[in-house]
Amino acid sequence: MTASRTDAPTGNPTPTGTGTGTPTGTGGEAPGPALTGRIVLLTTSHRVAPGLLSWPAWQALRGADRVLCADPAHPQLPYLREAGVEVEEAVPDARELVDYCATAPGRTAVVITSADGDSALTDGLARLAGSGRERMPDLELLPGAYDLPGARLLDLVQVMDRIRVECPWSSTRTSEELVKYGIEEAYELVEAIEQGDREALREELGDVLLQVVFHARIAQEDPDEPFSVDDVAGGIVEKLVRRHPHIFGEEAAETAEDVRANWLRIKEIEKRRDSVTDGVPLGQPALALAAKLASRARTAGLTVPVPEGEGVGYELLALAVRAAERGIEPETALRAAARTYRDAIRAAEGARPGGAGGSAGE
Repeated sequence: MTASRTDAPTGNPTPTGTGTGTPTGTGGEAPGPALTGRIVLLTTSHRVAPGLLSWPAWQALRGADRVLCADPAHPQLPYLREAGVEVEEAVPDARELVDYCATAPGRTAVVITSADGDSALTDGLARLAGSGRERMPDLELLPGAYDLPGARLLDLVQVMDRIRVECPWSSTRTSEELVKYGIEEAYELVEAIEQGDREALREELGDVLLQVVFHARIAQEDPDEPFSVDDVAGGIVEKLVRRHPHIFGEEAAETAEDVRANWLRIKEIEKRRDSVTDGVPLGQPALALAAKLASRARTAGLTVPVPEGEGVGYELLALAVRAAERGIEPETALRAAARTYRDAIRAAEGARPGGAGGSAGE
């Protein structure tokens, strides 16, 4: 079975053919109707609003001799009937369709496939075509609707909604109980990025995204201030548009520094904070906290000496501030050094008598 291609400029669907039923023409004339007809398997996406079919799909449906669909609840059916397309609610049979198309030249049967793909029909057609004893009609796979970018996010929202209702564990979780998982997933994402592991990066991004959708689903149930994942997405979209006036507005930004200056200026107007330290989460790792505070002070044009004191804490603070002044992320730098230290420990373990091992517990 082969997928259809679309001819420019009209967009007419043209079967690539399966052999015996392929129409042929002579000279410059257009080919005539297929001698044994055509079976079109029309696929659609449940992530696209029903009725938003491609032009080749509408052409195939309106020109078909029979249109069949095994799913009486298929979301496309009301829109097809409204457009005057008669649909038979029947389970298509491979033998029946092949015989139907063989009885008259040019007959076309369109099967609107279900979400499960109608494997019984496709397997049956494959068996008949592979037998070598059948005069098969042209078989065509015609995508009638394509997913838009981000469409699978709808699936995630639906799956999370069902899990929240039906899962004994997930249905009782609170955002407070999930905090530790959010922190763990964020660190695992950082590790995947620093290691350059593309497969792990994709997986960890999914885990972080799950945390966002999970917390938003829980928030829907709040009796006083509910919000949904759509509110979350809508809020960040509005923020991005506001803070990129050089793209969505009339301001200019020729360099990355211009963009940063616009962002900080707009953010200051929005937040109306009393201090540059407002909004810096004190619960983040200490080195990152010190570097963030130093960055805020530097951005505000403040010269603030590092407090003097005794102990490792003040020494680390001074190192973190100095790293921030040089544009170095101290957390990232320390993690890289720690990995080198880990490798050295493993090398030492392997070099000692008896090889690696040991049971040093804490």
